[in-house]
Amino acid sequence: MKVLLEYQPPYDWSAMLVFLSARAIVGIEVVVGGVYSRSIGLNGVHGTFSIKPAVTDALEVTLDFPDSTAVPEIIARLRRMFDLDVDLATIHRQLAVDPLMARLIVERPGLRVPGAWDGLELAIRAVLGQQISVGAAIKLAGKLVAQYGEPLASSLPGVTHVFPQAAALASVDLAALGMPKSRGRTLSGVAQALLDDPLLFEPDREGGVARLLALHGIGDWTAQYIALRQLRDPDAFPSGDVGLINALAALEGEAVTARQLLQRAEAWRPYRGYAAQLLWTSLSRTD
Repeated sequence: MKVLLEYQPPYDWSAMLVFLSARAIVGIEVVVGGVYSRSIGLNGVHGTFSIKPAVTDALEVTLDFPDSTAVPEIIARLRRMFDLDVDLATIHRQLAVDPLMARLIVERPGLRVPGAWDGLELAIRAVLGQQISVGAAIKLAGKLVAQYGEPLASSLPGVTHVFPQAAALASVDLAALGMPKSRGRTLSGVAQALLDDPLLFEPDREGGVARLLALHGIGDWTAQYIALRQLRDPDAFPSGDVGLINALAALEGEAVTARQLLQRAEAWRPYRGYAAQLLWTSLSRTD
């Protein structure tokens, strides 16, 4: 079935696609010809979707999912994932008080914060990305999907698996995939935490960052990253992120410390997450 997801323009699809393409996990995601496709799982049922810009101010979704009663929840997830309901005008007015942010907004007026299809998947990605490059983290994620993901019969070339469920990851030694034992324990611990609290990654739930920080191996960077992309906290801000520090340093033409970045970000509240996305995107222009 096809569904149109409308949004208030502008919308920077090219930046969204570049972000997703750079992080696409082999077996569950593909980006071809300006279209993003992936496998999805919901309540034990598996399917796929493809998404691309429509002629109007909307994204066109082609959904292949056997349970029609799940469509409203799938649409709600997609609207969060692609940040379709945000009031950019309000956010921009606040951020533009800072001349640097004002300039970045002019360059990318439709930039959104990419979300995630699933909380566990996003948390696993974040933990895998601790202290290594995006490319290295995605390779590890591909190994994890190949080993523990569920095979999927799909008509989409390259989409062969569904991301593993929590039960499949909670009791295995994930360090065997090629990572420090402590990180493997963190991954399994995150999966177990979701089994213990099925609402662990529920968007907009109060106290989400505190619950994440209470988990073994989850520090501030990881918790803030999950809060930004999954919990959808617009003020989440991973201040120790090397990319953010490098971006601000490059834009300002002088060295910046994590503390200085955090102090500068006070002026961007309560939308520091959107400021972060503007900074990250400034490092890799897509036009």
